[in-house]
Amino acid sequence: MVDLSINCGGIKSPNPFWLASAPPSNSAYQNCKAFEQGWGGTVWKTIGEPVMNVCNRYGGLDLNGEKIVGLNNVELISDRPTEVNFEEITETKKLWPDRAVIVSLMVESKKETWHDIVKRTIDTGADGIELNYGCPHGMSERGMGAAVGQVPEYCKMITEWVTEVSTIPVLVKLTPNVTDIRYPARAAKVANASGISLINTINSIIGVDIDTMKIQPSVAGKSSHGGFAGPAVKPIALHMISQVASDPEIKLPISGIGGISTWRDAVEFILLGSTSVQLCTAVMHYGFRIINDLVEGLTNWMESKGYNSIEEFRGRAVEQIEDFGNFNLLHKTVARIDQSICIHCNLCHIACEDGAHQCIDLIPVNGHNKTEVREEDCVGCCLCSLVCPVEGCISMVRVDDETKSKTWNELIKDFEKQGKPLTWENLAEFQKEHGIVIH
Repeated sequence: MVDLSINCGGIKSPNPFWLASAPPSNSAYQNCKAFEQGWGGTVWKTIGEPVMNVCNRYGGLDLNGEKIVGLNNVELISDRPTEVNFEEITETKKLWPDRAVIVSLMVESKKETWHDIVKRTIDTGADGIELNYGCPHGMSERGMGAAVGQVPEYCKMITEWVTEVSTIPVLVKLTPNVTDIRYPARAAKVANASGISLINTINSIIGVDIDTMKIQPSVAGKSSHGGFAGPAVKPIALHMISQVASDPEIKLPISGIGGISTWRDAVEFILLGSTSVQLCTAVMHYGFRIINDLVEGLTNWMESKGYNSIEEFRGRAVEQIEDFGNFNLLHKTVARIDQSICIHCNLCHIACEDGAHQCIDLIPVNGHNKTEVREEDCVGCCLCSLVCPVEGCISMVRVDDETKSKTWNELIKDFEKQGKPLTWENLAEFQKEHGIVIH
């Protein structure tokens, strides 16, 4: 029997799927409705300083007919009174004692202010706190949100203020708008955080209408940078999660966020170290009902792989994360085309000829062009297989001696032992010796 329950830094829920702190988790009505549908937890829309939101708030990025591949917003934190939110949190937790209710907080950088709101949060019966150090617009101009997450010292200071009075788990939500996500994550660890949530939204301008010359969203003709979310940010989120998960100085539970739309996305996040996963844009697009597909898909996948719990496969992909200098320089693949299913669109030839290494030839055969790879010139870049519209038509086949390996770091050490400087000539000698193609 598959068990989807999780424990993320001391916060338990019946499945790993949580609503992210955002418009879908803004009220008791919404959160209770989500729980009725089957969501495992919610991170209540951020509570804190008085704000007023504006019209319009969102701008969407569409791609090839698909709506909202990315979503830009200039929405701030909850614009409802703190007292109202706390009353509804208390009510929701009483109604749903088995679901995770986490409260997102953001207030001014004063110790007494943080102590006060943390104590009031604990009084609601909530299961945990999430510190919003990620909001990239509006609040950051006031010295909150990303203004905190971008400075590890501030991140550590405020987290310490919270953890010294909190009796419930504290997650720190990080901004991706930094050079290296590991530094604020390490600061959170030093400050006794229970876990890390990432990523928050990415600074962006969604685009310009070339007819009206307006930027969306437009607020009475004015616009600004906003927070970018949705499927398009998933690769960036996965990268940053992998950085945090593989850092030996952090070693904290992770609540993964950023572009999760399907159960497959969720599995990827868990394989890279996430315990829980948070969704926002997909819910805003399709509604709470997507939880049915998420739970069913994850359950079926786990059954097919023989996993009984999330912990059995969490982080299984992290060990593959490595520095470029430790890649095997002797690993060699070439592209091979299955002529039986090729549709002769010639995209592989065009991509290779103009955008890569000119090793796919066009050979006239019976009124069409046959694409053929010159394997001796193929550098194994993989571009042709990516542009090919036919699944499985182009494969990258390994052709090296699998018993041999040499990394860049090892090569440099070899040069040093031999008294050789790193020059193009010495590098070419190594490449020639091992049959490495440079084209």
